[in-house]
Amino acid sequence: MDYFTDERHESLRAEVREFAEKEVRPQVARMEATREVEFVLSREIARRGWIGATIPRKFGGMGLGHLAKTVIVEELSRVSGAMGAMTQASQLGIAKVIHFGSDAQRRKWLPRFASGESLPTIAVTEPESGGHVLGMSGTARREGDEYVLNGRKWFVGNSHIADVHGVVFRTGKGSKGLSAFLVESDRPGFRTGELGTQSGLHGFSFGEIVFEDCRIPVTNRLGRESQGLDVAYSSSTLYGRLNLAAVALGIHVAIVEDTVRFAEERMLYGKPLSQLPNIALKLGEMQSRLMTAKLAAYHASHLLDHGKACDAELMNAKLINTEYALDSARNAMEIHAARGLQSEFRIERYLRDATHIYPPAGTSDVQRLRLGQFATGAYGKEWSAELSDLASWAWTELAEREAAAEAAAVAAQTGGASLLHMPLAG
Repeated sequence: MDYFTDERHESLRAEVREFAEKEVRPQVARMEATREVEFVLSREIARRGWIGATIPRKFGGMGLGHLAKTVIVEELSRVSGAMGAMTQASQLGIAKVIHFGSDAQRRKWLPRFASGESLPTIAVTEPESGGHVLGMSGTARREGDEYVLNGRKWFVGNSHIADVHGVVFRTGKGSKGLSAFLVESDRPGFRTGELGTQSGLHGFSFGEIVFEDCRIPVTNRLGRESQGLDVAYSSSTLYGRLNLAAVALGIHVAIVEDTVRFAEERMLYGKPLSQLPNIALKLGEMQSRLMTAKLAAYHASHLLDHGKACDAELMNAKLINTEYALDSARNAMEIHAARGLQSEFRIERYLRDATHIYPPAGTSDVQRLRLGQFATGAYGKEWSAELSDLASWAWTELAEREAAAEAAAVAAQTGGASLLHMPLAG
């Protein structure tokens, strides 16, 4: 992956990995046993600034872009899918403010997200309509300088730990009848509901939030009234699919590492399990999947960081990483046999956690359907191209960093000579 990453990414990887091994791993068994929402680790991750990977430096963020975000989520998920999911859900909540927030909203919220003072969500799914966004029934009724919100949102990442929720509610009829809002968690009329009984990602809150005559000022609206569908679709496409690919990738790395270690240490028929031809074949297949999955995720991140049209690559990254992590988890179960069912070998946790990455931001069939539309020219608006200008300051910042790094490297090689004064080749 050296083509995509540089010293900044690898230094960040080492930092996150050290934290994950020393601070997160000792807590995983407790999180699995209690199934309670993990507040302490979530806040500590946020305070380290990793939530702000895609937030420009002028707003207090890291300004390192989507590839850095992918590395962060991957490394956390390698140890704890739950903490990787928490981090990616926060990143998803940031997308709506970056792309649709007013200058005032960006100045207010992005520094808070970058510092870890506040955690965001995005909440679109409702119990009855599910993934059918246009089928939602929750309403936002305007009364003077306020909106009155009523409804329920389900399967909200960071539902019970977030400080501000990006929600989409119906303000009219049809596809133009949806609008997006920022709702602080201490607003009267807002409350958290059921956490749910998910089988995996223990420690991550993925529950319900409820609005009962919840009043917010008009200034809390994101973008124009009627832009809610754009907020929902673009956030899912640009951030959701890649974020979840990164979670699946981290889990996949752990699956392969743990299975290879087990196969090398487990003796059978007088030799390590890894030397049996059928086991070696499975390990090779797992390694091949992992390499392909990582390439898909990093390539999509790279394109997104450089403002390229890449909706198809983002869909493919989610599809490949989810499916391949699940396939490798099943292979790991076959190699571990009955031991794979025991919690101390972690394989059953990886399988449960990877399964949770399947539905959000579209199942694999949804990704295949959209990719089919892309192949036939029937795919609609390409959000990666549509919103690259809206976030041009982010791409410009990344380009400036790359240019500065390249200039420094050239200067070091030429004894400080300027590119303007270097002789032309030939």
